[in-house]
Amino acid sequence: MSTIQVTVFLTITALIAFATYMHCRGKRGAANGGSGDEKDYFLANGGLAWYFVAGSITLTNLSTDQLVSMNGNQMLLVAWWEFAAVVGLFILAFVFLPVYYKNNCTTTTELLQKKYGDKHIRALISLLFLAGNLFIFLPAILYGGSKFFLSMLGYDGGDARFLLSSVSPEALEMMGLNVKIANLMIFSVILATIGAAYAIFGGLRAVAVSDTYSGVLILSLALVVVFLALKAIDFDLSGIPAERLTLIGDSNSDIPWHTLLTGMIFIQTFYWSTNQTITQRAMASPTVAEAQKGVMAAAGIRLLIVPLIVVVPGIVSYKLFGDVPQDGAYGMIVAEVLPLWLSGAFAAALFAAVLTTFNSILNASAALYVCDMHEAYVGKAKSVGRLGAIVSILMSLFALALVPFFASQESLINTVQQLYGLLSMPILSAFIVGLAFRNVKAAAAMIGVVTGVAFYAFWSMWWEPAHYIHGMAVTLILSVATSLIINRLVFGQSAEFAFGDDPAPQPA
Repeated sequence: MSTIQVTVFLTITALIAFATYMHCRGKRGAANGGSGDEKDYFLANGGLAWYFVAGSITLTNLSTDQLVSMNGNQMLLVAWWEFAAVVGLFILAFVFLPVYYKNNCTTTTELLQKKYGDKHIRALISLLFLAGNLFIFLPAILYGGSKFFLSMLGYDGGDARFLLSSVSPEALEMMGLNVKIANLMIFSVILATIGAAYAIFGGLRAVAVSDTYSGVLILSLALVVVFLALKAIDFDLSGIPAERLTLIGDSNSDIPWHTLLTGMIFIQTFYWSTNQTITQRAMASPTVAEAQKGVMAAAGIRLLIVPLIVVVPGIVSYKLFGDVPQDGAYGMIVAEVLPLWLSGAFAAALFAAVLTTFNSILNASAALYVCDMHEAYVGKAKSVGRLGAIVSILMSLFALALVPFFASQESLINTVQQLYGLLSMPILSAFIVGLAFRNVKAAAAMIGVVTGVAFYAFWSMWWEPAHYIHGMAVTLILSVATSLIINRLVFGQSAEFAFGDDPAPQPA
């Protein structure tokens, strides 16, 4: 990295941090006498305007795991993840958000306790969310961010240069590391440390504000990359294989067209409407109408801007560099098309995007543990901020240990989606049963959840009769059916369809 790049990078990174500090200064705890309780720390005291909701939702999802991994596939087909996300955001805005606000929820899982009248199902679903964050999303984000920066800086090639030149490759071998993994770990440690600091010291307000400032920068510069990449090939896509330019995937593709009719919509419903990391932002507005405005703005960004920036540079990179292995295409195209000074700004924007996604997941994870598990089984936290900090630090350390696993995967986005199927559909089944039916025992829903986890593991890891997205749809149906059948046969209760009703919950 040149002096110009470093200067621009550090300046913009510092400006984002300073602007976030100035906006949040003095606000935390102001509405409750400085107590810093969970509503303040995890929901910003309900003070997020619609534009901060939109910015935070967009940037929490849009990070290097999207930009790097989707462009890394070097094909148009993966844009379906973004088009389908628009549907998921509509479902969040008009189906789930009114229910969350009506029930005054701090976490999405709090709704389950209120619907089932049982704290154990809330804790079980929180545990599954935490497992997904710890074993899948956090290490994937650290890997994706590190991968991008190494590719952009030229430390990801065949020469396998090491960032710390004072340490010899032989010394690394003695520690059980190779040069590429060591480079990844250095960047991952930096990202985890700074990202955790945002989550620990600022709470959701700082996370959401930094998300929004970073969002304006990253979306603008990512569009510049799209334009310059197309200009580099004179806007001529000829010579690129047709299968890389189609939106209709065959049965052997990453997203077969028929999966759009089965599991894809359920994946989006789960991710945008029940996932604490995303939904938490929309639950932090003063009114449901304000939150819905923010979600709709995020949907517009997702439809009009995001598909371009997550597929076009990757497609162009195929024409320029050929088939680039292991998600390296985006870093290469950015280094190729951006002028020196602008590449420093883009590095700062990507750095901020990684941090905001990482700290968003940490903040959501702390909320799940503190509100759903610690207070239910241990007792009221003396200091929400201190306990949240401990959770954030521990999860960061565990996530770092898992970075080498994701470095061994061929496609980051496909690995993340396939692994998360273990949790997503079983979790969604608990929400569907709780919202759509009354007179269902929490234990029956919990058995349905556990059954779904076991079945999807068998489907995706051993049986594999069809695409894993189809497996998600089957898993959801099985989990819901199991809950209702167990409720009738074991607990002797007949479920009643009652979506939208709010009967008194069963006793715990």
